Amino acid sequence: MLDLTLLPGLASDADVWRDMRPALAARHRVRVADVHLHADTLPAMAAALLADAPRPQVLVGHSMGAMVALHAALGDAGVRPPRVLGVAVLAGSARADTPEMRALRAQACELFEAGRIDEVLQANLPFAFHDAATGRPDLVDRYLRMVHRAGAAALVRQNRAVMAREDLRPRLPALRLPLLVLTGESDPLTPPEHGAEIAAAVPGARLGVLERCGHMLPLEQPGRAAALLLDWLSGVGADQPPAA
Repeated sequence: MLDLTLLPGLASDADVWRDMRPALAARHRVRVADVHLHADTLPAMAAALLADAPRPQVLVGHSMGAMVALHAALGDAGVRPPRVLGVAVLAGSARADTPEMRALRAQACELFEAGRIDEVLQANLPFAFHDAATGRPDLVDRYLRMVHRAGAAALVRQNRAVMAREDLRPRLPALRLPLLVLTGESDPLTPPEHGAEIAAAVPGARLGVLERCGHMLPLEQPGRAAALLLDWLSGVGADQPPAA
């Protein structure tokens, strides 16, 4: 049994893991981190995560949470902290934001601060979900309610943290730990090529592409994502002693 720490993405909370968590918790100890609510940069989120690690753990991050997981695993000068047994990157990217994306985020932040959250969310639904999921009002409503729970201040702070992130690709080959990358086939925010380049850079990494899936894969295809994650976890930490 492993300790799993689930890291929500931008504007997300524990609800993003709701449909995956029972299958994971049946075999492992599972907690959801909230470091994205208490720090202003990705490295600071990673530092807070490691400071609060009770035991060696596997980090499972979605979107921005995946970026935090990579920062935590890389540590200073590319040295892996001993508390990280493995990393699962779900709909993540190691790239820095492009100038165009930073401009879009900056514009969105202005709208958030002006109280125009719904305007931004409705315009961005096609970037969050595959077409098949946008036809599910229950799923879309759940996503919108989650983002509203985050609130404008958190949306602005987290977007600025992502805008300021560094390009981690040059540092990825320094990782020497089990790595799983899952990506949605139709994800326009972190396309499959972003996931593929992470997997290609880390020796022994595993890559999975979920068909008919967009960026919000823990909501869109939780069963498939959990199955792939559990299969990968079966080979993680086999050489670790039992937790005290």
